[in-house]
Formats: sequence, C-alpha cells, structure tokens
Amino acid sequence: MPTLRQVLRISRKINNKKKKTALINNPQKKGICLKVYTMNPKKPNSADRKIAKLQLSNNKIIIGYIPGEGHVLQQHSLVLVEGGKKKDLPGVRYCLIRGVFDFSK
Repeated sequence: MPTLRQVLRISRKINNKKKKTALINNPQKKGICLKVYTMNPKKPNSADRKIAKLQLSNNKIIIGYIPGEGHVLQQHSLVLVEGGKKKDLPGVRYCLIRGVFDFSK
C-alpha cells in the first residue's frame, strides 16, 4: 500500500485497453482475400470449414468464415465482412456476406 506522499508524487496510470474487434464503430467492412483455405473444427465436430484470411480497408488482417455451400473466392477477391463468431473454429470472429462484391450467391 503506498503512502500518501507517494500517491501525491507518483499518480497512477490509467490502463488503456486495446479493442479486440477490427470493425470499430462499423457494422461491415470491405476486405481483400489474401488466402482461401479450409480448417478443421474443434473436438466433437468434424468437417472441412472454408475460411479466408482477409486484409480490411483499415489495413487490419483477420480470418473470416465463408458461409453456405460452394464459393468462387480466390486470392484478391473483394468481400464484405460482418461480425459473427464461429464457436467451433478457434480464432474466427468474422463472417463474409454473400451476394456483395465478388462473393456471389
């Protein structure tokens, strides 16, 4: 416990926490696919889930889930990203929106 004199001499620093999300104050963001690949989910589930590594318009790099059956995404494709965590895929906190830009239905 600091003394009163120490508190007056050395003020406590406010801890500025970093935001975990890449979509700060935005519902969606535009991104470019850097890599499209598959990933296996956690223990009770088993399938190949399609995911993409993306660079957003604010230069943050994230991993997004590709929903639905079939896609034509490849490197340098434009996509629209929204929030939405995939529970069985570790590290995937975003989903892609179908029917916008190069991500056809």
